[in-house]
Amino acid sequence: MKKYIAELLGTMVLVLLGCGSAVFAGDIAGTVGGGTGTLGVALAFGLSVVAMAYCIGNISGCHINPAITLGAWLNGKMETKDAFMYMLFQIVGAIIGSLILSLLVSTGGHTGPTMTGANGFGTGETAQAFIAEAVFTFIFVLVVLGATDEKRGAGNLAGLAIGLTLTLIHIVCIPITGTSVNPARSIGPALMEGGEALSQLWLFIVAPFVGAAFSALVWKFISSEK
Repeated sequence: MKKYIAELLGTMVLVLLGCGSAVFAGDIAGTVGGGTGTLGVALAFGLSVVAMAYCIGNISGCHINPAITLGAWLNGKMETKDAFMYMLFQIVGAIIGSLILSLLVSTGGHTGPTMTGANGFGTGETAQAFIAEAVFTFIFVLVVLGATDEKRGAGNLAGLAIGLTLTLIHIVCIPITGTSVNPARSIGPALMEGGEALSQLWLFIVAPFVGAAFSALVWKFISSEK
């Protein structure tokens, strides 16, 4: 249970701080990210992962992302029950983070373009969004599997490597979908926002899982000693 609670807290922090940067920084200049821009939002997500990696990494491994949990499970690094419970608590954590963010928005004078930091894509951009989310999740999960590998991993620097990778991915992908590569991160804000964000949510669940599955297969192949 301690592992599950750690995943809940970690995902809550990721959504609250990451999506919060897109929501409240937008008040400054009237655009998503506002004065901080794409780089600022990207850093908020990346630094949130770094912070949580060194906070709960020794407790749960700090997945805080169902796609990472799927990749770990497919590589035989965790039991089926743990994988399911990790995903469940990650989603609950994301919802709690989005609830807190919604409360902050509703009790203040928010004027930015986004209320929740939900992911989305434009009309006719479904294919582009799917490819982006699948490919960038593939890269992200592959880095996670490599950085945390017992024999070839980055050791104590794994959290930093993973956080910086997520930052880089956000810099490229924010203009396309707002960047998910994390089904839980998308579920929480979409539930709070509803409407179009909720109707597009399927893509931000399916595409990251597809990318994570491929990264698990690729890592299993390239890391095999056979």
